[in-house]
Amino acid sequence: MADEVILLGFWTSPFGMRARIALAEKGIEYEYKEENLADKSLLLLKSNPIHKKIPVLIHGEKIICESLTIVQYIDEAWKGKSPVLMPADPYERANARFWADFVDKKIYDCGSRIWKSKGEAQEVAKKEFLECLKLLEGELGEKPYFGGESFGYVDVVFAPYACWFHTDYVHGNSIIEEECPKLIAWVKRCMEKESVSKTLPDPVKLHEFVGGLKKKYGVE
Repeated sequence: MADEVILLGFWTSPFGMRARIALAEKGIEYEYKEENLADKSLLLLKSNPIHKKIPVLIHGEKIICESLTIVQYIDEAWKGKSPVLMPADPYERANARFWADFVDKKIYDCGSRIWKSKGEAQEVAKKEFLECLKLLEGELGEKPYFGGESFGYVDVVFAPYACWFHTDYVHGNSIIEEECPKLIAWVKRCMEKESVSKTLPDPVKLHEFVGGLKKKYGVE
């Protein structure tokens, strides 16, 4: 009997979405458990006692935390299942890790600062966010995917932010579509993939969720 696979996540989290997309790409059956981040389950606290965060992948008796690590684990643990997400070439693999790290360190931070702030601080966040997207668009170039001709590791890592573009656009009056047309075309290609379209939440619902957070933080 194959080891049971469980994923702990939260519906708005782009980090959890990565793991779900990777599992879907590999065709892995798993049990998804939605967490209440205001009242974290004992399973989450036990599985990730260091950071106490989602996502957490439980594969039999193995516990894997942190989304980038989880996606790489999924690719390697089910190596015999197509597609292969990480490039085979060492340089290309290193480059993929670099851009995945860039997404983690820049995109989430800048994007969230747009709706968490207002006035001058929001304008600074909007400018940084757009600059980061332009850098990613430059890396994408004329390729259909960051993985080249096929959907790969960086695509899995970055695709969940597609549903956040709407939120950043509404709250930050961004001009993503005008400034980054190749990136928007990439988003549309990603959304044609069932692994992505069935994982990403409705951007309107996400926008409403963020609206609630803005009220909570007093930045309406």
